[in-house]
Order: sequence, then structure tokens, then C-alpha cells
Amino acid sequence: MPTLPGSEPHQHRTMAESFGVDPERYDRARPRYPDELVTAVLAASPGKEVLDIGCGTGIEGRQFLARGAVVLGVEPDARMAEFARRDFPVEVAKFEDWDPAGRTFDALVSGQAWHWVEPGAGAAKAARVLRPGGRFVAFWHVFMPPEEISHALADALRRAMPDSPFSGNYLKSPSAQAYQPMLDKAAAGLAGTGAFAEAENWHYEWTQDYRRDEWLDLLATQGGVTVATPEQRDQVLAEVGEAIDARGGHLTTKYSTAAVTAVRLS
Repeated sequence: MPTLPGSEPHQHRTMAESFGVDPERYDRARPRYPDELVTAVLAASPGKEVLDIGCGTGIEGRQFLARGAVVLGVEPDARMAEFARRDFPVEVAKFEDWDPAGRTFDALVSGQAWHWVEPGAGAAKAARVLRPGGRFVAFWHVFMPPEEISHALADALRRAMPDSPFSGNYLKSPSAQAYQPMLDKAAAGLAGTGAFAEAENWHYEWTQDYRRDEWLDLLATQGGVTVATPEQRDQVLAEVGEAIDARGGHLTTKYSTAAVTAVRLS
């Protein structure tokens, strides 16, 4: 998600910890990550011990497990952590406060979550827990539905939740460029430690087809909707559902999975 208006994302703790309201739906609806990304992370790391920050329900963690990695998750929401523990161990904490107890890792990954971590403290902790040559990779999905659906969503949020930072024009033009400041901020945090090589960006382009109910299921897991009242959420979903119905009940969403990555220096 792009930077929230008015303050830094990591300061929005209510929203940051709202995604666990329905872990089953979150895990069902949220898209997986490109196989090419998982391959690139493991190929660029000295081993397969992976620390997953903000692991949520374990979506990316399971993808690394399937490739032979050993995964430990850190997740501030106990509801999400309980779900992810079906597949790998998870410790409940904000990453800035988490105690690694001397443990180190070959890769630190964070899917859809690093913006909830304070950049300076998070980067310093990452330097502490990565082995020399270890790989830091934070990544996000930039989802770009058809223009009329983006407009319908922004307008629905404006009507249902006029005080939301996501109302008005905020979501009318989603693009990969909107996420670049977030990638740059993460890179600046890493550079500030003096412990990482120069950061680089990786990008993966893909598409996914959705039926109406599948898209609304995904929308209900998005920040801005997760903090809505049931009445506000139902209003937003109904209005966006009407826009999808007008398209024949389905849509294709373009995705760009954007990553910022850097190597831990010796």
C-alpha cells in the first residue's frame, strides 16, 4: 500500500493490527507471490533459514517452506500468528520489540508488511539478525484493477467512510509508481545502518482473473475496509459489487509485485 496521508504507516497501529479480524478470509483471498520472487530470494541467500516478518497467516512462509526453507515467523497479531502456526513456528511481537535471542538467519523476508515497521529500528534489527551475506527482501503487491473499479472503490469509501484516509481520490489511480516512495524509504533505512550493500528493486508483472465474489472477498481484507464498521463495509462491498456486475460479473486485475532488497555486509 502507498504511504497513508497524514502520518507514517507504522504509526497507524489500529489499521496495522486490523487484518486479523478474519484470518480465514485473509488467507483465502490474498494473492500468492510470484514463484520467480521466491526463487530469486533463495538463490541470492547463503542458506535456507528464513525469517518472515509480519508473516500474517503464513502465505509467503508456506511458499518458502515448499522450496525447502526453514521458516520462523514474527507477527504482532496473535490471531494471524495462530493461523500461520499450522505450518511453521511463529512468535508474537512487533519486529522492533522482538527478541531474537542470538538467532541469525540467511534471509529476512517481509510480504505486505514492512511499511508497518519503523524504518530505522527495523533496519537496525534486520542488520542484527542477518548473517554476513544474508539477504533482506521486503515486497508488496501493487494491485491495479480496471479504472472504473478503482473509481467505484474510492467513491464508495468516500460515501461510507468520509473520514478515512482512503476516501476521495486516494485510490482512483493505483500504480507501481505510487509505491516507489515506500521502497525508497525502506532502502534509506537499510543504508542508514551502514551494514548493507546498496539496495536494489525487483519487479514482477502478472495478472489474475476474479469473479465478483472473489474480488469482494479480497477487498474485504484491504486496509481501510478492515477498520470499517460492518455497516460501512457492507455499503462499500455493495457499491463495488454493482460496478463489477456492470462489467459482466468478472474482472482482470494487473499486479506488479515490487521488492526492495539488499545484502548484509560482512
